Amino acid sequence: MKDLLKLKTSISEEIENILNEQVKIEGHASALYLAMSAWCDDQGLDNAASFFAKQSDEERTHMLKIFNYISNRGGRSISPEITNVPVDFDSFRGVFEQTLEQEMFVTEQFNKIAEKCFKVKDFVTFNFIQWFLAEQVEEEYVARRILELFDVIGEEGTGRWEIDRHLVKVTFDGE
Repeated sequence: MKDLLKLKTSISEEIENILNEQVKIEGHASALYLAMSAWCDDQGLDNAASFFAKQSDEERTHMLKIFNYISNRGGRSISPEITNVPVDFDSFRGVFEQTLEQEMFVTEQFNKIAEKCFKVKDFVTFNFIQWFLAEQVEEEYVARRILELFDVIGEEGTGRWEIDRHLVKVTFDGE
């Protein structure tokens, strides 16, 4: 029966497993950014709360894109269990430092997927993840630029609210 099932799929078990692991990573990132949104909202940082709510939605979209890709290739997608999501954060800056760390980790994971795809000659999946790799350039860029606001403005006095006000202006033009 397993041989017959394999005829119905065009994705190897190895690639399916690594992609399902990425589904879990994206799901965790979505939950993390939602927790950051709630924390920022509690701190009165409305723009940051909106920023992280949007990031949470993007990560969930990424998760579903990979989830559906696995299914579309005949593989078995696994709905991830999300655990260990913090609800409190040490500082406003710390939230964005953690964001950059998270995005760098995700970039590293997609690079590993690309390497594995290349190694097993799964060029269809290799092509699929190119979009995610390009997306990571934007994600890291925005996190770095927002962190620069902390260096330029500082958090003292009304600094937190100035940073919150200016972070919506941080964009990535892709060029």
